[in-house]
Amino acid sequence: MADIIEIRDFHAAELDVYARLTEAQLLNRQTPENALFIAESTVVIERALDAGCIPVSILLEKKHIEKQKELIARCGAIPVYTSSLDVLEQLTGYKLTRGVLCAMHRPPRPSAEELCAVSGRIAVLENVMNPTNVGAIFRSAAALGMDAVLLTPACCDPLYRRSVRVSMGTVFQVPWAYIGSELSDWPDSGMALLRREGFKTAAMALREDALPIDSPVLGAEEKLAVVLGTEGDGLAEETIAACDYTVRIPMYHNVDSLNVAAASAVAFWELRSR
Repeated sequence: MADIIEIRDFHAAELDVYARLTEAQLLNRQTPENALFIAESTVVIERALDAGCIPVSILLEKKHIEKQKELIARCGAIPVYTSSLDVLEQLTGYKLTRGVLCAMHRPPRPSAEELCAVSGRIAVLENVMNPTNVGAIFRSAAALGMDAVLLTPACCDPLYRRSVRVSMGTVFQVPWAYIGSELSDWPDSGMALLRREGFKTAAMALREDALPIDSPVLGAEEKLAVVLGTEGDGLAEETIAACDYTVRIPMYHNVDSLNVAAASAVAFWELRSR
């Protein structure tokens, strides 16, 4: 049975994990077994639980305890911190959480090789650093048929709080891994891994000589990795050169490009397995 603990002071130590630990402190690279993330909203918490994530504590407004009794019961015998709205509104972004937050242990991650072995369509994110974009890309990947997401080491962590929230918990539904552990692992080592695993690579870039995204050549590939670049600059020249295809989404009305999250949705739908 959960232990309900009322918090009256915003500076109480019990709120540190929600109010004062940075993303880097939650990640806790020195002792990964103690690494945490914060899930916000009932839907996101339930998707994390479905994926096997282990809860540490819950925080919610007093008036929501009864409404959330099933979720609380599902989380087991962990502390449930509750407080009045005037205390909780001091939490950054609390109004976006739909009333409930949960600190959870970070789940173990598969390797890039393991994901490639069981996937036919993979999204590869090169240096995408904005957590909102990463979360939105995961949501599109889940909805539009990507089997997995690989991230270069410079990418934003998909379990950053904002990324988890924007993804609506799909970061727990689409398997993901880093493709390498050092910045120098991409693109050479990462591309070599994709080739070994039988993938053709499609660089999303606005070039006149690129294939249109609806080219039947792309749809015919059994294993395809869709490579998307960072905000603003797009893919590095050496990455484009290393890919098997360069692919463009046609633009109209003199629009120069789409945001990487919007481009990902178009690409995933058009390049999904048929």
